[in-house]
Amino acid sequence: MTEPGANTGIIGFLGHVFSVRLGSADMKGAEVKQQIACRILLVEDDEPVRERLAKIIGRWSGGQLLGACGRLAEAMAIIKDHPVDLLITDLNLPDGHGVQAIRMLRKTYPQAEAMVISVLADDRNVLDAIEAGATGYLLKDSDPIDILDAITELLAGRSPISSAIASTIVRRLSGRAAKTDVAPDPKEVQSLTPREMDILWGIAKGFTYGELAERLEISKNTVPVHIKNIYRKLQTNNRSEAVYEASRRGLIKL
Repeated sequence: MTEPGANTGIIGFLGHVFSVRLGSADMKGAEVKQQIACRILLVEDDEPVRERLAKIIGRWSGGQLLGACGRLAEAMAIIKDHPVDLLITDLNLPDGHGVQAIRMLRKTYPQAEAMVISVLADDRNVLDAIEAGATGYLLKDSDPIDILDAITELLAGRSPISSAIASTIVRRLSGRAAKTDVAPDPKEVQSLTPREMDILWGIAKGFTYGELAERLEISKNTVPVHIKNIYRKLQTNNRSEAVYEASRRGLIKL
């Protein structure tokens, strides 16, 4: 059940998503904002994923990467000591939750923006992040161009979100029942092979098909076959659903 007043923040987020800035004053402000190097803090505990995201952000001429850290405590220290314009954070961290960093950012720098990049697309994590002040939410399998486009959109006053996240928000606002936490009938659960588990861990970490093939020393063409089998066995339709369902069943720990 949604807490009293919880929908207020979500509706405000949706208004932010679908708003269109009109008028020369807004356009001028957006142009000025783009000219100033955006000070970005990246928080991601998985080192390969962190390095990948840091390279993507580092190639963007409009940004300045203040730091790329893997723990909540490091992020809190940077937010405390250095002005941050944009926080890009994962949610599950070794020493806390990304939502805590978002809340501190909003308290310390009210005008700053926060964007989540995570494998988590379940109702609770999405809504907690939005209520804390995140105005963007992407899944880790997003392409590099999507990430840079999302940053640009966010700084222009919009709220970039993955389609799966949009579905989560709409489903919650429409009052439809979210997927329950009741474990499936063991008779209906098909076990994953060791190779499928390797692939599942890879997509949970946000690796591309090519990166998975290289790491596992298999053909790039066989990766989609394994992923299709994973979706079928977990009764899911995309990466985020598969990772969430596998986590819910205890197959992986995020």
